[in-house]
Amino acid sequence: MEEVTEGINNLHVSEPHKKNRIQVSNTKKPLFFYVNLAKRYMQQHNEVELSALGMAIATVVTIAEILKNNGLAVEKKIMTSTVDMKDESRGRPIQKAKIEIVLGKTENFDELMAAAAEEREAAEAEEQS
Repeated sequence: MEEVTEGINNLHVSEPHKKNRIQVSNTKKPLFFYVNLAKRYMQQHNEVELSALGMAIATVVTIAEILKNNGLAVEKKIMTSTVDMKDESRGRPIQKAKIEIVLGKTENFDELMAAAAEEREAAEAEEQS
């Protein structure tokens, strides 16, 4: 587990940092933190790149499916690869699976986000009265 986290932390060293990339860990933040962050990135950049290593791959796939099933995103590209890393506990090189999923906004993304914001505001107003 620590190797995955370390790998995610070290990923940006070998690759240029993209403003719309989210490097997902399945140990650091809850799932919906990443879902909401991806929505924000899509609002700002029209697309988002979700990236993960090892055990966090399932989390990235889940995030992408939630966004797609809610009509907010469409798949643009899926890339898989392996990354050479050093296993800190044993000191030997190991390979980690890596996935990158690029999602773009759907045509009605802005309408769905506006409707969700209105629902939140209505619920907050109801709670206060």
